[in-house]
Formats: sequence, C-alpha cells, structure tokens
Amino acid sequence: MQAVVLEAKHDIKIRDIDPGEKLSPRDVRIRIHTVGVCGSDVHYYTHGRIGPFVVEKPMILGHEASGTVLEVGRDVKHLKTGDRVTMEPGIPDPNSKASRLGMYNLDPAVRFWATPPIHGVLRPEVIHPADFTFKVPDNVSFAEAAMVEPLAVGMHAATKAKVKPGDLAVVIGAGPIGMVTALAALAAGCSRVVMADIVDEKLALAATLGPVTPVNVKNKNLKQFVSDMTEGWGADVIFECSGSPRVAPTLFDPLAPGGTVVWVGMPVEPVSFDIVAAQVKEARIETVFRYAHVYPRALALLGSGQINVKPLITDTFPFEKSKEAFDFAVKMPPTSVKAQIELPA
Repeated sequence: MQAVVLEAKHDIKIRDIDPGEKLSPRDVRIRIHTVGVCGSDVHYYTHGRIGPFVVEKPMILGHEASGTVLEVGRDVKHLKTGDRVTMEPGIPDPNSKASRLGMYNLDPAVRFWATPPIHGVLRPEVIHPADFTFKVPDNVSFAEAAMVEPLAVGMHAATKAKVKPGDLAVVIGAGPIGMVTALAALAAGCSRVVMADIVDEKLALAATLGPVTPVNVKNKNLKQFVSDMTEGWGADVIFECSGSPRVAPTLFDPLAPGGTVVWVGMPVEPVSFDIVAAQVKEARIETVFRYAHVYPRALALLGSGQINVKPLITDTFPFEKSKEAFDFAVKMPPTSVKAQIELPA
C-alpha cells in the first residue's frame, strides 16, 4: 500500500510498502482518515533517532490517528464495521509485570507506532488490537479524534499531579503538549492556568482556551508574576512541558510549599536542578512517560464539550503533500500548533 516512509534522515517518500500485517481474532482493520504530525515524527525525520531508538531501515511514520473500522476479528464484540475510532498507538505485552501492575506504558516490550522498528499509520489501512481501539462520540470529528493521543499525555500529567478543585497551575511551554496539558489541568479542576512561553503568538492562542493567563518570560519574571497572583504563596502545580534544559534550574521558584512539579517535556540532554529548592518546599516531583488508561476519559471529555481541541488544529495537508507537511512542521510558524494529514476517503 502507499505510505509515508522515512527512508533515512531527511528522506521521506510516499511509496508502496507492505507492513506485513494479518488480522487476528482480537484485531480490527481500520481505514485511516486523519493523522497528526507529532514532534517525535519530526525528530526522526531531522535526526534519525530519539535516544536509543534509531531508524535503521525504512519506517512508516505517524501515530496520532483516527479512522473507520473496515473489518473485525471473530472475537471482537464491542466494535463493528463502520464505527469511527481512534487508536492507542502503544501495544504492550499483556503478560508483562508492568501490564499486570496497570503500568502498561512502562512495559519494556511495548510496540509503539512509528518508534523504530515499528511501522506507523500514515497509510490507507492498519490492523490494530481491538482492546486499544476506541469508538469516537458522534459529535467529535476525525480531526479532533486524532488529537486524543497528545491529549492523553496532558491528561496523564494532570492525573499524576493529583489536581484538586481550585488549584492554580503553571504550564511551561506553549507547544502542542503544553496546550493540551493546560486543557487537561482545567478539566481536572484547576481554577486557572498560567501559561509561560517566549512566543507571543502561541501565548495569544493559549489565552483563548479558557481561564489561561499568558506570560512571556522574555520580559516578565515568572516567579514574581505568580507571587503577585497568589499573595506570595505560589502555584499548586507546575507542569514542565518545554523540554528546555534552561528551565530546570529555576523550576521550583514559582511553586507553593507542598506543591507538585510534573516533568512532561523530555530534554534532549541531562539537566540539573536545585534539590534543596525542592526540599525546603517539600515539593512532590512526578514524571510521565506517554500515558495509560486515559483514552476513554479523553474521549468522554471531548464528547461532553469540557475539552475543546479544535483551536489547536491549525494546519491540514492532503496525503499527497505529506512531505510538505513534515517540512512545514520542521519550521512551523509561531501561529501554528498542530499540523494534520488527511487521507483520501
């Protein structure tokens, strides 16, 4: 089938490739409709690797996807042909200790779309386990459904933060993950989110998402800004979504005593932070790696209208212009957040 194939670093082609998949009794065959261009896809395109994951042979890109069920395996009961669905891209070993403990995202044997050597889904069809395939509410579009994957990261972060009603959260980094984390924090009960970044256009978009206060940290001190908002107390939760090593040394400055820091962004190099600054506030430090048990809740919040991801979908490309979509994402303008690719019906 025709697919978007990363041949090597800086080399993407649309060409025929056989993913070698067969439908098993607990699988479904899905026609792909929409695929988001993720930062990890772009990083494989520009660098050929992320940490220990190296592109050593041609790989189909894409893991943020939605589509329509074409065929179901004989043991699948909760899905049928014609269902509109979104798919969780990481498939663990169900018998692993991590899976049995409920932490299947941490299973070392997880097979994750578009993570070498596993093929992704920028292609007309995919076969996927039914247990990781979820029906989309009727009032949620394919484009919104393809946003569930990044939204799941933000929701997992809000869950790890143990957000309480009325909390004040700071989100550092107004990229796609920062935006969905802000939405998830508000849905979890935060009364307000302070969004910190250095790009005015992204901060302006963040301000439209709800009770979000933008702060450009190029010309404002984040610690002082939060202190003024809270009569010197600080923020209850800080979500670090930028992945910038420069953030780490002062990350605990705006935090309230007893508050929580959640590391969401992944720095490309080791970072240093002041452990004493955390200790004197008895800060709780959490980290996230992808997500687990989140997709049904994310779809429920989209369906109820409590989370609206439509403003984040800023650019759409047809399948035949997928190479242009990736080149666009490499040098995305400041007014853009999420680019998506639509496949032909």
